[in-house]
Order: sequence, then C-alpha cells, then structure tokens
Amino acid sequence: MASVSTHAAPPRVLTIAGSDSGGGAGIQADLKTMLALGVHGMSVIAAVTAQNSVGVQGYWELPVEAVVAQYRSVVDDIGVQAVKTGMLASAELVEAVAGLLAERPAPVVVDPVGVSKHGDALLAASAVSVLRDRLLPQATVATPNLHEVAQLTGIEVTRESELADAAKAVQDLGPQWALVKGGHLEGDAVDLLRGPDGTETLFRAPRHDNRHTHGTGCTLASAIASYLALGLDVPDAVAAAKEYITGAIEGGFALGAGIGPVDHAWRFRK
Repeated sequence: MASVSTHAAPPRVLTIAGSDSGGGAGIQADLKTMLALGVHGMSVIAAVTAQNSVGVQGYWELPVEAVVAQYRSVVDDIGVQAVKTGMLASAELVEAVAGLLAERPAPVVVDPVGVSKHGDALLAASAVSVLRDRLLPQATVATPNLHEVAQLTGIEVTRESELADAAKAVQDLGPQWALVKGGHLEGDAVDLLRGPDGTETLFRAPRHDNRHTHGTGCTLASAIASYLALGLDVPDAVAAAKEYITGAIEGGFALGAGIGPVDHAWRFRK
C-alpha cells in the first residue's frame, strides 16, 4: 500500500515572463533560482524567444487569454506567496498582467525588462508607457537596470552619486520600493534600494572579472521574490538576493559562442 506524504509544501513563487530557449535567463533562470533557494517555482509564460549565447533571434508573445488562463489556473488553485514579472513583450500583455496583479495576492517584484543582455529589444515601444503607468504601481519592489531607468524616467545614470535621484524617480512611478541596479557602472557592483519612507540602502559587492553574466536581472528579481516568500522583509530579501547573484556571477560559465549564463547552482558546486 502506497504511503501518503505528510511533507508540507514549500512557499510558492510565480514568475510571469518569457521563455529563454538557451536556458540562461527568463522563465528558465527564474525556476532554477527558485529551486536553488528552496521555494516551489511556478510559471506563466508570456512570450517565447529563440535565444542563445549570441543574441535573440526572435520572439513571439502568447495571446492574452493564454496568459490570463495560466495565471488563473495557478493562483486560484495553488496560491502564491510572491510574484515576479519579467519579459511581457507587448502593451496588451503588460495591461493584462497589471490588471491581474491589481488583486495583489502577494508581494510583487517587477523586473521591467526592456532589452536582452545582447541589446535585443524585448519590449515593444508602445508597451513602455503602459508598463510605467499600469504595472509599476502594482510593484512591491521594482528592479530596473540603468538602461531601464533611462527608458522609464529619462534619467541617465553615469556615476554612483546619481543612483539616489534615479531611485526616487522610479519610486515616483508607483512601486513601494525601488532597487536601481548599478551593475553597468565602473568599480564595485552597487545597487541602491529606496524605501517607502525615503530611506536609502546601498548594496555593494566586488565586481568579478567574468563576462558570462546572462540572466543576472532575472535571477536577482526571482531571488528577491523567493526570499520575500520565505518571510524576509524587503531590505533583508534584497541583501540575501544580492549575495546569491554575486556568487552566481562569480560562477558564470562559458556556453556557446557568446555570453554564458550565471551559475544558479553555484552553492551546490562549492
């Protein structure tokens, strides 16, 4: 007679994003991160990319009704403790996801993906204003990189001292917390978190001499969502996620002819 499992389910985290066929970013990176951090990852696929280490060869968004159906299937039956959004591709999909998240079933981490690591556009120009006006106000934490900050606010950040103004400008768009990622600056990898009361916290890590960094943004946002689901508050979740992504970048490995991925399993290889 088969035994009945009495194991409690781990916290559940939902990613709403695009699929990366090369496995380094997108849904694939999100689910690897969630597994590595001890939560149960679930997915709503919003777009499918043809993607590898040298670039994005094409992408196709799913119909809005398919995205809504995936979301309803997961949330209405299984439930979630945190949600992370990534590549949403079109204005129609951004609008639909914003409407779903207006229910606010759990903390929401919005990674406002605009371009790939290789510079390929992953968000239609017509979707930028919808993301700014409709999706960011649903975010518990928004995690733009410097390119996305410029796309959303018009602010160009070229030095660490400008991160604070950028974070305030992002927060003014509606998220409770704004984490501006300074990974494209010179020197240490510095990110700035601005809280609802205006408190600013810098997260600094050594910059590793490793070009294989595909999936960093997806991985960091998913790690934050995972730690929020595990019960950490936002500053502690960001600190823990920063430690995880720093190790993943250090462990990044060559894959294909171009930029390889970060190592989501770096803790298991030590």
